[in-house]
Amino acid sequence: MMYCQLSLAFLTPADFLQATLWSLGTTAAFGLLALLAFLLQWGVRFRFVGITGFMAVLTVGLFSLSLFPITTTLVPGSVPYSVVYDNGGGQVVIKLPNDINESQLEATLRQAAINQFSPGRLGQNLLIRGRVLLHPEEDVTEPLFIGQVTRSQSDADENDFNIEINREALARL
Repeated sequence: MMYCQLSLAFLTPADFLQATLWSLGTTAAFGLLALLAFLLQWGVRFRFVGITGFMAVLTVGLFSLSLFPITTTLVPGSVPYSVVYDNGGGQVVIKLPNDINESQLEATLRQAAINQFSPGRLGQNLLIRGRVLLHPEEDVTEPLFIGQVTRSQSDADENDFNIEINREALARL
């Protein structure tokens, strides 16, 4: 299957590495300026120390962004969803629109499984459940789980999913 990768403002890790190098040079310049300010007893020497510290934190942040790209995957046929529950381990619940069909549900569950994967999650499997909210009566809301996808946390293969669609629940929409 072909997927489309989107990144944060179309910046690549190489762009963040370039920004890291510029930030590192600026940090060094302010560090030397702070050292000079201390040697010459300037009144603004502590401000230069603060600026140098801030630039060091900024440099570390930019460097970390150069190591792991911020990307999301768009699967053709998927619909927008929002994460409503994520325990940081192996369970995620996503909210889906009420007018979703079976093919859109499968594509959206596949997209969520790709985007929610992280090597830092705990557990062997990642379970993502898709739900909609029904309103059978006034002031009554019923969550309806219409599908789920299970993915191995130890395998980064983007095609190894177990997608289950609850056709009975989907027919209620």
